[in-house]
Amino acid sequence: MAPAGRPGAKKGILERLESGEVVIGDGSFLITLEKRGYVKAGLWTPEAVIEHPDAVRQLHMEFLRAGSNVMQTFTFSASEDNMESKWEDVNAAACDLAREVAGKGDALVAGGICQTSIYKYHKDETRIKKLFRQQLEVFAWKNVDFLIAEYFEHVEEAVWAVEVLKESDRPVAVTMCIGPEGDMHDITPGECAVRLVKAGASIVGVNCRFGPETSLKTMELMKEGLERAGLKAHLMVQPLGFHTPDCGKEGFVDLPEYPFGLESRVATRWDIQKYAREAYNLGVRYIGGCCGFEPYHIRAIAEELAPERGFLPPASEKHGSWGSGLDMHTKPWIRARARREYWENLLPASGRPFCPSLSKPDV
Repeated sequence: MAPAGRPGAKKGILERLESGEVVIGDGSFLITLEKRGYVKAGLWTPEAVIEHPDAVRQLHMEFLRAGSNVMQTFTFSASEDNMESKWEDVNAAACDLAREVAGKGDALVAGGICQTSIYKYHKDETRIKKLFRQQLEVFAWKNVDFLIAEYFEHVEEAVWAVEVLKESDRPVAVTMCIGPEGDMHDITPGECAVRLVKAGASIVGVNCRFGPETSLKTMELMKEGLERAGLKAHLMVQPLGFHTPDCGKEGFVDLPEYPFGLESRVATRWDIQKYAREAYNLGVRYIGGCCGFEPYHIRAIAEELAPERGFLPPASEKHGSWGSGLDMHTKPWIRARARREYWENLLPASGRPFCPSLSKPDV
């Protein structure tokens, strides 16, 4: 199967999903750019779009080449409560970078907002909605293609976000950073999905905090909740690129390895192919990743779902399916690894003989 050529006219996000098309999201920005030296851990704010635009542009390009259909603006935590006077310039610059790269392929631009820093302490709906509305005004000015409200621990705040984003004429997606136990107020995933769809979201799901397996369990509960309520919505999943079966209700942030010692938990490309197939079989059609999800992970989604999509991403020009490029190796035992069965059944070692396979969350 050949890589895709240059795209023609772009279809909108709902047009793609309603036709059954698989939409591939992008991946990790905060964690990846922190490792590359462009984001400061702790603050986790995206000044890099102004201070180091080439670094952000390059990461967008890597995701585009790997198969992403969406360039999400790097505007996580870019609201006034986190960035004070810099928030507007950061949001505008992030939109420009995303649009520049999206124009080089068949990608849409999604303006992204997330939970605020003040909800836990001051559940002031008017104040919080004002913060969301400020970012929305920049996204409207920059003419993004659709909107994503992501990384919400509380469905109440997520509903407020959807209500504000619906003030525009753009489609709205919303994802919560919850696991199967539900949000921080013990609202079940199914009920969260119902409330978000009733608020006006066309696309619902989860992102971040949990690995692929746990996130798909949560997606199944959301899907069941919508079916029981007789509601329909497109499903979206963007999990961590880490294995986190041992985390608690708040996800990987409570693991002792967070955020600087997570490397031993990184999913392989083969893990992500399995995740992509399971997500597709569940009925999810917007499939991407979040923290720890590198461009080669996105390529793995695109390669696994190439039969359904009808093409491979440009990055597959340098990647043999299931290790097939190894069949040219001079060593016979390495040539023997050029097959799907080998990589599907591999149990990778960590190389750390005195380390446990699981940790105990700090909370």
